[in-house]
Amino acid sequence: AAATLPARPQALREQYSPSCWSPRMDSDAVIRAHLEATAAGTQRARAGTQTSLHIPYGDGEGEKLDIYFPRDTSGTFPLLVYIHGGYWQCLSKEESGFAAPPLVSRGVAVVAVGYDVAPKGHMDAMVLQVRRSLAFLVERYSGISGVYLCGHSAGAHLAAMVLSTDWTEYGVAMDIKGAVLVSGVYDLEPILHTYVNDALKMSREVAQRNSPMLCVAPAVPAAAACQVLVAVAQHDSPEFRRQSQEYGQALRAAGWSVSLLDLAGVDHFDIIEKLSEESYVLTQVRDKLLSPL
Repeated sequence: AAATLPARPQALREQYSPSCWSPRMDSDAVIRAHLEATAAGTQRARAGTQTSLHIPYGDGEGEKLDIYFPRDTSGTFPLLVYIHGGYWQCLSKEESGFAAPPLVSRGVAVVAVGYDVAPKGHMDAMVLQVRRSLAFLVERYSGISGVYLCGHSAGAHLAAMVLSTDWTEYGVAMDIKGAVLVSGVYDLEPILHTYVNDALKMSREVAQRNSPMLCVAPAVPAAAACQVLVAVAQHDSPEFRRQSQEYGQALRAAGWSVSLLDLAGVDHFDIIEKLSEESYVLTQVRDKLLSPL
């Protein structure tokens, strides 16, 4: 067994390098394509919908929101909060509005959350920022009929941490009706042994207290009514697929309402890019989640 240990860091590096697993193009190209697709989609969304951009939810430089409003906000409306990925160290809300148009056209407000990525931001702060952004939204907009979360990759991790929040600490009544967690990381311990932690500089203690797998609480009645969708791509790595499966099972065992969706023919990147397409299966499942409203 000792002879196999030196290979472990390299094996983990590959498992936690999502771009290595795409059959569409090489690692650098798939990342460039993802940036281009999401940025272009966000520009189209900003041009075609009513927006309020760069709204501060705190004093920090990265603590800003972009909101894409439906045409009629005179009554109540559901709110979908999108939390971007980028391994907690890149991307921003500037590439996070691409999935807004299909939802806005159906009367849903969409929020893209900004947070301070590493090395400026650290894990405890990022989790706190995303939680505070939710508290800010429900305090500011009285017309919200229900909150839905959607996060991709590192954003799915942050959305999962939102599910474990004690909202009494924030002085708000939070009604999270659904969460769509896409190709996420739910146990941060393996990340400690990869290049990803070079920028994050997490200790084991930080990783443990910010691992959704270790924060699953028994579902109170309000949480039991929250529909959680854990989605993973066919061409995600075995580790990403394992993490999604085990986190979904842990939530279900604690009484949460969970669906696991294994999407064929997509990788870690186009699994989320295609949310701008009405015909995409994940778009349809997400819309079904919102359909009670």
